[in-house]
Amino acid sequence: MINLKKLINLKEEVVTDAVIKDFAVTRGKGAAKIASTAEEKGGLALLTWHHFKVKAPYYKKAAEGKFDVDAAKKEFAETLKSISLDMGQIEFQREVGRLEVLGELIIKEQGK
Repeated sequence: MINLKKLINLKEEVVTDAVIKDFAVTRGKGAAKIASTAEEKGGLALLTWHHFKVKAPYYKKAAEGKFDVDAAKKEFAETLKSISLDMGQIEFQREVGRLEVLGELIIKEQGK
């Protein structure tokens, strides 16, 4: 006999998985384009490059269906605590970019 509740939950997991994969692919492409443009410009635009470059592995992992929301929540909290006005510009851009991508993926995973 088919357990309807399990079937519904499985369907929701498949839909959620597809949604986050599509989201990650689309956002990853956008971030890659911005990073590439910033790298070409050089100079102060390299701060933008650092901000967007750090996002690539997170989008890639989510696009491959390997996003672990519990690990991401832990990393989000650790990253948030590490951000400081005592950082240099490059480190600040990297950590804010990391916080941003983790937040985006966590929120999307939660269906919001």
